[in-house]
Order: sequence, then structure tokens, then C-alpha cells
Amino acid sequence: MLGVCPSASDCGVESAILCRMDPPTRRELPVVERTAARLVVLDAAGRVLLLHVQDLSNPQFGTVWELPGGGIEPGETYSQAALRELREETGIEVAPERIEAPRWRRQIEYVYRGTCWHQHELVGLVRLDASSPGIDDSLRVGNETEDVLGARWWSIEQIVASDQRFYPLSLATALPRFLRGESIEEELERWPGAG
Repeated sequence: MLGVCPSASDCGVESAILCRMDPPTRRELPVVERTAARLVVLDAAGRVLLLHVQDLSNPQFGTVWELPGGGIEPGETYSQAALRELREETGIEVAPERIEAPRWRRQIEYVYRGTCWHQHELVGLVRLDASSPGIDDSLRVGNETEDVLGARWWSIEQIVASDQRFYPLSLATALPRFLRGESIEEELERWPGAG
């Protein structure tokens, strides 16, 4: 179990310290440590929902396809945060009992909008009854309104064969294992090209 607090303000870790990125991208940045909830959203046809995102403040970053999710707010459970993020980012609403307990745990360090994020991610699974339900982007908040470019339903085979960038970087190899029921514990991932 990860022993971290849900937000930097609760922990007192937000400060200007050295972000431990690779040497070419080292610089002084504010650092935020948090726990985040992510979801593998599987439709009735076995396709996975990925969001196409950018960092508008860093055009060199390009774009990436990622699992829906975001930070767990103070007082929220994993399921509450996962449901909130899924609703905000996609308009999809599901009952809390549809979300399986997280079986994929990972740590990530990345730079986003001038801040270095040290994120402890918990990834769970939700299975939908519909095939490729429509996405409603009207509930997105904050930077999501600028940085989420769209969404797409991907087959596992498309993800494995694609030359696109995914977040997490291990998505093409870890996702099939996760969907077979394995529990996954990943080492720290330092996101490339984010500085």
C-alpha cells in the first residue's frame, strides 16, 4: 500500500526543489506530490478508452494517448476520484460498484505546466455495457479544456501495434496482463520529453 497523502498541501511537499528529471531537462521547478486515480475503461466490444492530450504550455511535448484519471482530492476515496475524473473528462457515468479495486500501481515523475509532479497512481478497471459510448467534453475543468484534444476507443491489438506515444509508457505491454487479471507494480517512470 502506498503511504502518501492525496495532495501537496496536505503533505507540505510543494516547494521549489530540484526536479529529478534526466540531466538535459534538469531545472528548478515547484514540486507537487499526490496520489491519482486512473481507469482502464473497457467497452462491451473490449475496446479501451484513451484521451488524446497535450501540454499547451510545452509545445515540444507533442501529444500522447492516456488513460482517464487525475488527482485524488482530500477526503475522496479511490472510487470517488475515479468516478469524478471519468465524468469530468468524458461525460461517462457509472455506478461505484462497477469499478474494480485497483490492481495496477505505478509511480511517475513528469513536468506539466511548469510543475514537476511526483504521482502515485492507482489504476482500476470499469467494464461498460455499451460499445463505444459517445464522449461528452462539456464537463471538463481547468487545463483539461485546453489540453484534452479528444478521445478514442482502441482495441488492444491497435494499442500493441501502434507507434503513438502512450501514458503510461508501458501501456502496450502492461495492459494485456492487467486485463488477464494480473496485479502490476511498476517502478518509477520518468516521463520523457516533458521538460
